[in-house]
Amino acid sequence: MNRVFIIGNLTRDPELNTTNSGVSVCRFTVAVQRRVTNAEGVREADFFNVSAWRGTADNCAKFLKKGSKVSVVGSIQIRNFDRADGSKGTSVEITADEVEFLSPRGEGAEGGVGVAGGSTAQPQASAPVADLQPVDEDLPF
Repeated sequence: MNRVFIIGNLTRDPELNTTNSGVSVCRFTVAVQRRVTNAEGVREADFFNVSAWRGTADNCAKFLKKGSKVSVVGSIQIRNFDRADGSKGTSVEITADEVEFLSPRGEGAEGGVGVAGGSTAQPQASAPVADLQPVDEDLPF
């Protein structure tokens, strides 16, 4: 099974393009911090190239920008290629099935919390604390 889950921040604004057949593709890079620190006590980051297609691509281009926090679910694709100097190269890319926008509205993304490629999550308005009512005190827990 080829399945990957990452959470991180965009390193640059997403780029939206259209294929010759009219399909939208959005490319962006996500920086993901490692769980452990290096010898100097610094948490290093890995950088993943991500491509999203069709409606997911359109939503990513519309709502994401540099610094946006996202969760990406997808699969890894590895491509081998020949460079102009004749050497071999390898490209690793995540093809996104779902992109969830994790940045609060106004912080890194205009759209707030939402999901591209999956079901759309609408942010819920919260009631002011003064309007909240106490819960029944006879609850068994």
